Amino acid sequence: MIMTLNKSILRLALATAFLLLIPLVAMQFTHEMTWSLFDFALAGTLLFGTGLTYELIARQASSRVYRLAIGLALAAALFLVWTNLAVGLIGSENNPANLLYGAVLAVGLMGALAVRFQARGMTNVLFAMALTQVLVPVVSLMVWKPQVTALGLLESVGLTTLFVGLWVGAALLFRRASTIDTAQR
Repeated sequence: MIMTLNKSILRLALATAFLLLIPLVAMQFTHEMTWSLFDFALAGTLLFGTGLTYELIARQASSRVYRLAIGLALAAALFLVWTNLAVGLIGSENNPANLLYGAVLAVGLMGALAVRFQARGMTNVLFAMALTQVLVPVVSLMVWKPQVTALGLLESVGLTTLFVGLWVGAALLFRRASTIDTAQR
């Protein structure tokens, strides 16, 4: 088991390094992309950390559906953080309202720990994350009352819909995984 984990970590490190080569090469051809050393370190940490989390959780899973569900949930969380850091989901990345999206991730982490990553409980956790995702732009509009253009509102609704779809998709996969687990008992 330790040997397999070591191989998984090595594969993750190589995949992370390969993915980080993409912006590094792009920086050689365009001035539009300018990453600092900190950007590379943060991106590497996010990519490697997400992959390692998947490996550690999925290794305990008994079904492919569960592994797919956890993969989708982790990919959505990575995409949420990455998008929020890069451009922001509410206005620019500097808008303090974007910090509210941390609540979505907090609901997910606390919920997953509370249900001990059991498929049935994870279904409810992912539905709660979808609801939290919807509430963030609503709360931010009520608290900060930012000047929102029609295009900005459309972008926010579109991105919120995308993330809600990812969370709900993962929830439905967890629900399916729970029925598989129940049928195998």
